Amino acid sequence: MKPYVLLNSAMTVDGKIATESSAMKISGDADLIRVHKLRKDFDGIMVGINTVIIDNPKLTVHKIDAKKEDNPVRIIIDSRARTPLDSLVLNDAAETVIVVSERASKENVNKLSEKCNVIICGESHVNLKEALSKLYDLGIKSILLEGGSTLNFSMFKDKLIDEVSICIGSKILGGTHSKTFVDGKGFKISECINLELKKIEKIDKNDVVLTYTTNY
Repeated sequence: MKPYVLLNSAMTVDGKIATESSAMKISGDADLIRVHKLRKDFDGIMVGINTVIIDNPKLTVHKIDAKKEDNPVRIIIDSRARTPLDSLVLNDAAETVIVVSERASKENVNKLSEKCNVIICGESHVNLKEALSKLYDLGIKSILLEGGSTLNFSMFKDKLIDEVSICIGSKILGGTHSKTFVDGKGFKISECINLELKKIEKIDKNDVVLTYTTNY
């Protein structure tokens, strides 16, 4: 068994989700509120280690009225246990689970274990299928994935995403070093992920939210 996974993201019209060195404000305030309402509805919120290192996010519900118990469990995919000990995801605002691989430094794992729950899945990299199974056993039945391009690709590759919600902001970024919605090696044409469009919603002044279900 695995949790239900909704991948939520915002991207420019040309498919960019961030610059090489940081996130950027792509969508408007209404979309930000939409995202925090989503966070409130899910058991867990998942990101990769690069998001933690570059953006140092809180990963809590704080743009709408919410109580501490409304915060989802913060899940960090961190193969080598590189999460900085002063990261905001390790504060006491919500529970945190860091998923590492057997490759991770034992010293780092021990230090992180003093601040949060650390689970080991996979040899050199996190085995995402095993990770989701263990998270399900911990009581996390639904996950809001706010991943970067690499984690998004890996989750699609392992067919672990059930639904996709994308806000297309009315911006063009361009550039060969900007992060795209999905990165990685890519799929063969015969293996590409097919999506079924479920909903189109105009939000803010010029942004559009597209909702899909996956069709593996």
